[in-house]
Amino acid sequence: MDQLAALLDGPRARGAFLLRSVLDPPWSLRIQDEAPLAVTALVRGEAWVMPDGGEPVRMRPGEVAVIRGPEPYTVADDPATPPQIVIHPGQRCTTLDGESLYASMDLGVRTWGNDPDGDTVLLCGTYTMEDAVSRRLLDTLPPLIVQPGGPVIELLGAEIVKDEPGQEAVLDRLLDLLLIAVLRTYFAAHHAPGWYRAMSDPVVGKAMRMLQNNPSHAWTVASLAAEVGVSRASLARRFTELVGEPPMAFLTDWRLALAADLLREPDATIGSVARKVGYGSPFALSAAFKRVRGVSPQEHRAGAVR
Repeated sequence: MDQLAALLDGPRARGAFLLRSVLDPPWSLRIQDEAPLAVTALVRGEAWVMPDGGEPVRMRPGEVAVIRGPEPYTVADDPATPPQIVIHPGQRCTTLDGESLYASMDLGVRTWGNDPDGDTVLLCGTYTMEDAVSRRLLDTLPPLIVQPGGPVIELLGAEIVKDEPGQEAVLDRLLDLLLIAVLRTYFAAHHAPGWYRAMSDPVVGKAMRMLQNNPSHAWTVASLAAEVGVSRASLARRFTELVGEPPMAFLTDWRLALAADLLREPDATIGSVARKVGYGSPFALSAAFKRVRGVSPQEHRAGAVR
């Protein structure tokens, strides 16, 4: 599993929030749901995305906005349109005065808006849980990306209004595909983070995949270098240059990110998690977790379930 795939592992399994919005201008949505990541595709009409403290960005049909939270932002038909509707945590929708709009704006299966024949159609997907494995990726993203979405938008639009067995799984995967397509396009056109560029290196990329796919192995720089067919010094130098940190530091971050995610599972124990991510004992995992993340595994688990 690479870092981009890791972003989509976890929240997807629990079900992302998806909604088709049909709106007639003027409209303006104030989004303050505190979600770590949101994806909005414009099917028809016009929309502007306005991060707090940032410049308004216009969307055109066929484009997708990826918005990194949890900071609030506004989506509207025009930057001059004042907010009329507020989206709260848990996707609770109200007027500015707090009056619920859930029933009055319901337009059918996963469809919501102020007019069933409105000029604007948006497909909105929200990753409601932050998967700790994705932190490395999320930290590299700007608050807002707007890129073409390609044919996945049409597929998602057709499926989002269906209510059939297994539909949640279908929608989760389509949302993931849309997000991956946008991020690939963005990284290809802009300055991609070092770890992303390093994945294509024949030596460092192979080493990264070995660490990511088998974190429980007792890796050393020497054993990793032997697996990829270069000297220990050569691997350490090349890995650090491309990724920005030494191999064992990368492995530690990866193991602890995996551990943070696994600790969210209700039946997981610190011992079972330690074995899965390559620590010899619960004490060793706890010490590393506390040193790097500033909290114990128990404190992390308690914060995740609040």
